[in-house]
Amino acid sequence: MIQPGGLEFDTAAYLAHAGLGRRIVQLEPKQRLFSQGDPADSIFYLQDGRAKITVVSQTGKEATVTILTPGDFAGEESLTANHGLRLATATAITACSALKISREEIIRVMHEEHEFSDLFLKFLLARSMRNWANLVDQLFNSSEKRLARILLLMAEFGKPGESKRYIPKISQETLAEMIGTTRSRVSFFMNRFRKLGFIDYTDHIQVHESLLNVVLHDLLPGDASKDASGLEARQKLEKYLD
Repeated sequence: MIQPGGLEFDTAAYLAHAGLGRRIVQLEPKQRLFSQGDPADSIFYLQDGRAKITVVSQTGKEATVTILTPGDFAGEESLTANHGLRLATATAITACSALKISREEIIRVMHEEHEFSDLFLKFLLARSMRNWANLVDQLFNSSEKRLARILLLMAEFGKPGESKRYIPKISQETLAEMIGTTRSRVSFFMNRFRKLGFIDYTDHIQVHESLLNVVLHDLLPGDASKDASGLEARQKLEKYLD
């Protein structure tokens, strides 16, 4: 859409800068973007850093639902009702920069700017598909494979880039919440992955591409169309999963 003054709407610039109905907020690790039960009056667009979405049950048990990475939106429940409440809590894992967009402004821009509404719809569809995949993963896969998948998602494999990727420091308690197991089991699996050469970690976790080949690709013994390193990685992991 052409804006007043003859300027075409720029979605990237809109999400990068403050303006009418939107402002940039800076958060330190463990600071909250919003809390479960708060009025749902805005949406956040994560510009930089990592955050997590958690929910608390009526009995007080907390579970981590997903990890937010740059380019993710959070708080979309604010679009569903004028006086709705937050369904979850969003907390910074690392130092974060986020654009806070008021409910009124996000509704306006979605109606007036098709490029933005297309971007937002694609994000919602991608999140819905990811949540569906997480449910299937939870129902059918072992906790070890669920942990491998979470590490790969956090490392954003599948995007162009290096064969080794770092993810921010995250506690084993949080990983355990995300895959539905205990911290001691996560510690056991992480040590196993490190011994197999799938990850390295000191201050940060470094995820190797070999873990992607094992979890996301169906590498069959003797399939020459797959790379040998990935096949070797799969055979190693299968040995330990049996």
